[in-house]
Formats: sequence, C-alpha cells, structure tokens
Amino acid sequence: MSFKNKTVFITGASRGIGKAIGLKLARQGAKIVVAAKSTEEHPKLGGTIFSAAADMKSAGGEGLAVQLDIRFEDQIENAVAKTVETFGGIDILINNASAIHLTNTEATKAKRFDLMHDINVRGTFFMTKACIPHLKKSSNPHILTLSPPLNMQPKWLGNHLAYTLSKYNMSMMTIGWAEELKQYGIAANSLWPRTTIDTAAIRNLLGGEALAKMSRTPEILADAAAIILTKPSRSFSGNLLIDEEVLEQQGITDLSSYSVVPGATLYRDLFLD
Repeated sequence: MSFKNKTVFITGASRGIGKAIGLKLARQGAKIVVAAKSTEEHPKLGGTIFSAAADMKSAGGEGLAVQLDIRFEDQIENAVAKTVETFGGIDILINNASAIHLTNTEATKAKRFDLMHDINVRGTFFMTKACIPHLKKSSNPHILTLSPPLNMQPKWLGNHLAYTLSKYNMSMMTIGWAEELKQYGIAANSLWPRTTIDTAAIRNLLGGEALAKMSRTPEILADAAAIILTKPSRSFSGNLLIDEEVLEQQGITDLSSYSVVPGATLYRDLFLD
C-alpha cells in the first residue's frame, strides 16, 4: 500500500519522532498535517511547524502547518476543520504529542501532574474524538498512538507514578478504541521504542548528550510506523507494539544503522523489562 494522497494528521510533528514519521510518509506522497505549538524557533529544541511542513513538501509529499495545543478542545476542532478544508479528509491520526516529568509522588507538583494528563490523556482522547467522523470515511483508517505496553511491574509505577499513569492511559485508550471502532474498520494501535530515542526530551530533560549517544534515531519508529499503517485496518488493531518486533516481523533484524553512535551500548526505554 502506498501513502500517496493519504492525509496524515500528526500531533507534535515539528521535530523528533513526529517529524520523522511525517517525513517517512511524505516520501511516499502523503499529505502531512504538522500540528504542534512551535511557531518560533527555540534554541534548545529546533524546528517549527512551518519549517517541518516545508520539509514534508521537499520530501515529496504535502505539508500543512497548523498551530495546535491539544489541551484546548476548540483548537483541536479548528485544526481538524482546517485539515478537512485543505485536504478533504483524514486517513491516519498519529497521537505523538506528549509531556514527561519523571518524579515520585512527593516531588510531583500539581501543575506538572495536570500538564501530563491534559496532554497525554485528555488531549489524546479529544484529538481522536475529533478525527473519528473523518476516519470513518477512509478506505484504510488508522490511529497510531506513541505509548507503551501495559507493564504492571511495580517499579514502573513506583518510580514516576504520575507519568506512568498518563502513558498507560494512552495505551488503554488504544485497546478501547480498537474495540469501539472495529465496527467502522478503524484500526487503533500503539507503538513504543525498545531503546531510548535521540530527541530534544532526551538531550534537554532526561540524560543529555551521554544518553543520546546510547540511543537510536527517530527513524526506527518512523520505519515501524510505516509498516503498521500499511496493514489492513479491519484485521490489525488493538496491538501495543515495540519497534524492534515490528521490524523483525518484516525480516529486518540488522538495526545497527539506527544507532546514534555505531556499536554503542543501547539504553532500554521505560516500561520494558
């Protein structure tokens, strides 16, 4: 299946994983909606919705820059309306936007708790809700959410409970949507990396340059996402997937090209034993 003329709405697409997925699909002719907050360049983050949209066009697809903070339902509705007005519909939704703050209960401030749940849970929910009427009209509609397997080992809850709750909620929504929307042939799946991914969050918030060097590039998730999104939506749904396993099932086992530093020891991502 080709992505030519498919409309793909990606939250948090101005940089990192979201942008990498967009570029992968744009190279196959997709129309990419770059939906994010960044309209001006930040020195530590890089990229705006406008530069990312231009990159989608340069890659061979189309790019639509839409300023969007998914905490606000009116902005979600306006972004979806602009997408449908411009491209005529929505075939794929990538729920990539997410907030992270790895603190224990005593160290978690209310504003941080609220931010993670407003973006990761509430924002993802209402973003998906707004897209469903348009996904129903697509020939192979997919919802893909960047969230982990539901690993109930106590350490993943005990070390950073607020963040874990928000990400597990995203995965539970995937399972729920797969069941709820199967009557319409809309697939809902989640995707998570086996190792940490070299993103602005890794470099600025979590581990800096040292952890980035133990990570893979966002392209591994882009390649895995493309595989998932080509599958028949009526028969491939409700899965909480790991990037390595998706690639392996396609016969891709040499993943060395994805390492930021060739041959480096890789750091396993959160929620994976």
